[in-house]
Amino acid sequence: MKPDPATGENAGLGSKTAAPGLFLEGLCFTYPGGAPVVETFDLALDAERWTALLGPSGCGKSTLLRLISGSLPCSGGTLRFEPSAGVSFPCAWMAQKDLLLPWLTAEQNVLLGYRLRGEVNEGLRGKASKLLKAAGLERWGRSLPAALSGGMRQRVALLRTLMEERSLILMDEPFSALDALTRLRLQDLAAAMVSEATVILVTHDPLEALRLAHRILVLDGTPVRVREVLDPPGRPPRSVDRPEVAALHARLLQRLIPGDGRP
Repeated sequence: MKPDPATGENAGLGSKTAAPGLFLEGLCFTYPGGAPVVETFDLALDAERWTALLGPSGCGKSTLLRLISGSLPCSGGTLRFEPSAGVSFPCAWMAQKDLLLPWLTAEQNVLLGYRLRGEVNEGLRGKASKLLKAAGLERWGRSLPAALSGGMRQRVALLRTLMEERSLILMDEPFSALDALTRLRLQDLAAAMVSEATVILVTHDPLEALRLAHRILVLDGTPVRVREVLDPPGRPPRSVDRPEVAALHARLLQRLIPGDGRP
């Protein structure tokens, strides 16, 4: 990818590390005093693709993200990246809570990673400003988090994640606090900015999964298991009005709604 001659920045993914494929082999994890959440779990995730983890609350979606990020230690099995980049593979993480620093402005929170590394410059500030405008927050760049609504804070957290331009991105319900129109707008922005990244998206929204993911993994059970794998047609972000996508939506609802008669 060539840099933007006007800003010296990449148009999309800016990481120098190639996006990895992920391979979970015999992965195990049990919270202290509890039943196994992940047990001999195998999964292969393609590089440079969005994979959506879809399933009921408590089935282990967020735990899988934390195991992949390294914030939880596996109690068994292995997790491989290909191409391998060692133990500290660079990834960006967006948790369910926005985790904004209350003493920093919205723009400073978007630039947080660069601030911590001492890398902030005018080009990056300009890019952060453009992202805030794209997210409808251009008037709020100098505002502290306390002055922002919950949805606005969620947008800032998403922009902070996108700003890092990592080759592996883990997202846990990134659009859940947004209204419908803003959600579509931010989904389009995220899809465009990280089109060359490997993205794992946890969501409870079948339409969101269908719109954004190249592959959807329907999870359930304790310990977690993959119940079904879907590959929606076309390239994301796709229109959910297409008949074939609508048919997949109905199929997902049958899997996810309790009492659907499934075995």
